[in-house]
Amino acid sequence: MKRIGNEWSPQVQAYLERIGFDGALDGSAETLALLQERHLYSVPYENLDILRRIPLSLEVDHLLDKIVMRRRGGYCFELNALFGWLLRELGFPVTDLFARFWRDEPDTPPKRRHHVLKVKAGDHDYLCDVGVGGVIPRRPVLITVNTEQQQGSERYRLERDPMFGLMLCEWKRGVWSRIYSFTDEPQLAKDFLMATYWCENAPDSIFMKDLMVSLLTPEGRKTIAGREFRTFSPEGVHTFTPRTEDEYENALQSYFGISLRIGS
Repeated sequence: MKRIGNEWSPQVQAYLERIGFDGALDGSAETLALLQERHLYSVPYENLDILRRIPLSLEVDHLLDKIVMRRRGGYCFELNALFGWLLRELGFPVTDLFARFWRDEPDTPPKRRHHVLKVKAGDHDYLCDVGVGGVIPRRPVLITVNTEQQQGSERYRLERDPMFGLMLCEWKRGVWSRIYSFTDEPQLAKDFLMATYWCENAPDSIFMKDLMVSLLTPEGRKTIAGREFRTFSPEGVHTFTPRTEDEYENALQSYFGISLRIGS
């Protein structure tokens, strides 16, 4: 594990503060799970910069500035790149992988346009992902085939596909449904550049068409649909529609911690 004397680097400390993590950093599977949960509860999934035509950078220094210092969010190529960096700094062995997102994909098979992480904790490998805007495992998924893994009210398992590798599936409406598939070929940071360029610029990219902002909570999740802010919890759905731009910006701040004012 990388420390300066007895302390973590200022960047690591700032990142841990950003996600509100103050637990043990012992390289265990439970620590990995808590780090992922805290990340999902603290850092929103969002494509605001893409819609504002602000080019994205996958350089760690730029991601630290955006996500940690300016307290913004991002999408998979940003969020999982930076989370992978943090895990490596904390001593976890991490492999970056490409994935194909099948859920809600009308034109299958889908492109490789998703970034996931394989992380070793203890004696086991886990699938980690903090870069999805919809329902997703809150804790790492043990990489083992055809074993149901319960996470609260949600159920997941990995299936093996002869062409597309491992397939993450969710139990939904009485059947196992595909979320995404991934193969075990390690990827370098530069391998994701063409995929993120396509997502940022292609006319048929979903990231160019609609606003995506979401944040998981211990009780459910928060999202935006059009201009309507929605909070999902066991009690139901609470909605709020801002009437002015000031109200909209204030809601972004209060719901997701996002500020779009100058410098953000």
